Amino acid sequence: MDIGTVISTPDGPSVSGFSFVINDEGPLAKQGQFITLKTPEGTMVARISDIFKSNRYFQRAESVREYEKSGKRMAEIFPVERWEYLIGRAKPLAVFSEKLMQRPCFPPSPGDAVKLADGEMLSKFIGLDPKGIDIGRINFHETPVRLNLTKLLQKHLAILSISGGGKSYLTSVIIEELLERKPGDGQVATVIVDTHGEYIGFAEDEKYRNKVSVITGKDFKIGVTGLSPTLISHFVPDMTHVQERELRRILNRARNEMKGRTYDLTDIIRMVAEDEKVKSSTKDILITILRHLRQTGFFGVSDNPSLESLARQGHATIIDVSDVTSLRKRQMLVSYLGKKLFDARTENRIPPFVFIVEEAHNFAPEGVKREAALSKGIIEKIAREGRKFNASLCLISQRPIQLSTTALSQCNTHTILRVTNPYDLDHIGKSSEGLTRDVLDTVSSLRVGEALIVGEAVNYPIFVKVRERKSRKSERGIPLEEAAVRYHKERAKKSQDAKSFM
Repeated sequence: MDIGTVISTPDGPSVSGFSFVINDEGPLAKQGQFITLKTPEGTMVARISDIFKSNRYFQRAESVREYEKSGKRMAEIFPVERWEYLIGRAKPLAVFSEKLMQRPCFPPSPGDAVKLADGEMLSKFIGLDPKGIDIGRINFHETPVRLNLTKLLQKHLAILSISGGGKSYLTSVIIEELLERKPGDGQVATVIVDTHGEYIGFAEDEKYRNKVSVITGKDFKIGVTGLSPTLISHFVPDMTHVQERELRRILNRARNEMKGRTYDLTDIIRMVAEDEKVKSSTKDILITILRHLRQTGFFGVSDNPSLESLARQGHATIIDVSDVTSLRKRQMLVSYLGKKLFDARTENRIPPFVFIVEEAHNFAPEGVKREAALSKGIIEKIAREGRKFNASLCLISQRPIQLSTTALSQCNTHTILRVTNPYDLDHIGKSSEGLTRDVLDTVSSLRVGEALIVGEAVNYPIFVKVRERKSRKSERGIPLEEAAVRYHKERAKKSQDAKSFM
């Protein structure tokens, strides 16, 4: 469908840009739409970068002022409406010729017809996959956005937005798609670190409950029987080599002496206290370290969840840490979980997985000391090496500037919802390849439910309207007004019950 005609301007048409007058009839062109036109090279695909109005009667300010001194508006003197028209500016992106796509090397001609890109052309240009993950629709087009699973996740995904910008909603849509995949389409295991209990609604939804399990922070356990001094030294970075050596000896002794029996940190503390080979100064420090670890409540006789139940194909395990208020304890949990998943995947003991981490800037912060970022190391390790083992990361953050540069740079696909902080916008612009200034400027004005996808999953950045979610929303994420009304009704009911009892 024709929407305009290429015009000649002082700086174009050229291979870097052109302008076109927009037809009065037919669909209204919009900034961000994809358009096509025929050139000697083939079919050119371009993006409308800007739209502005022009009117020859209002081009000279001094003339407008002089005419309107008479007390009449210009519209009363001249047929100004007949000379008002819309002009679109477009940036050429690629040229299709004989099923090949290449960069434009020849400009369009003045007079060439401009058309809206059709769905088939857009799918080929953007690199969409008919069997991929359904995210939504391309803005101002009806083309479904189905992203190839490998391109989206194998080289990791980052979801970035301000609080309330729709990060969790988009993540829920992705989780739905992962849970609905059939074995023949390629199923992965999904493990989610849920910091606010926003995904537990999946376990209450009839459609998904059989594919989802939830483990709360208080129920999460690290089995002492598989505990190593290296892991403890990771949780306690200031441990000395002597302390680590003595602890290794005692842990080995515990495994030998208690083979076939269960034991916990209390048993290890007792063995340290009774061991005569450990110097008293070292002994006191080790006992203090082990007591502090015991107080976290994370250590038990065996792992919960077990490795077999944690990572299952077509299944999601949600680790709900909303009941854990200590950031250090949360980092310990993510550190152990990440290491457990990555090590098992390198040995092919579990299926390919995606590890989704909410509030990722708290678990892999940039520019902080090791003792304040216990989980940063494993997140960066998976980010650097996970691709080789089909161990995928999905990092979700509302403060990308505070997120590890190493981890963020290894996420080859960025899904960016509304971001308003200028420092975060600048950081995103530097870390996301392929973002032009006009595309980046649009990010701060995105509405809730709109997202920019850039990177490995798409051949060119696209703006997407996220589809409606199918799953049940967690009650913890209800609107403020609804929560207030619900609280009022509950209090009124309790008061009424109390009066009836009296």
